[in-house]
Amino acid sequence: MISIKINGQIKELDVDPSTPLLWVVRENIELTGSKFGCGLGLCGACTMHMDGVPIRSCITPIAAVGDKEITTIEGIGNLNDGLHPVQQAWIDEQVPQCGYCQSGQIMTAIALLKSNASPSDEEIDKAMNGNICRCGTYGRIKKGIKKASELAIINNLKISENG
Repeated sequence: MISIKINGQIKELDVDPSTPLLWVVRENIELTGSKFGCGLGLCGACTMHMDGVPIRSCITPIAAVGDKEITTIEGIGNLNDGLHPVQQAWIDEQVPQCGYCQSGQIMTAIALLKSNASPSDEEIDKAMNGNICRCGTYGRIKKGIKKASELAIINNLKISENG
């Protein structure tokens, strides 16, 4: 049995310790917002946070999680409790086209804004460099990050996983 803390809840799972975190989250815990893209940790579609740090869950074995907390796209905000500033900015700026990569883009953007509340274009490009968008919405992603920064500043919020 493996115990995992995910989105604030403890889950006990009977899984092989070498199973990638992405598959445990999608198949065993049934949180399907994080996507499988490449399986090699290169595209960013599977990005989750482990203790607030973005990781590629497709190449992270569940055994590597230990007592660290995992946050998925489902754990950052919702319509009932309030959207995360990055989610709101994504809506305001109409960032997604197909949307497949967007959970990974959002999780990476949150980590960026958590460490740098007002990033420059170059800092955004560098932080988001490992996230691939097949639709090419990079300009809108950048606008979304800048909008999220403005929303957080206007609302005097500190960016975190929970908004």
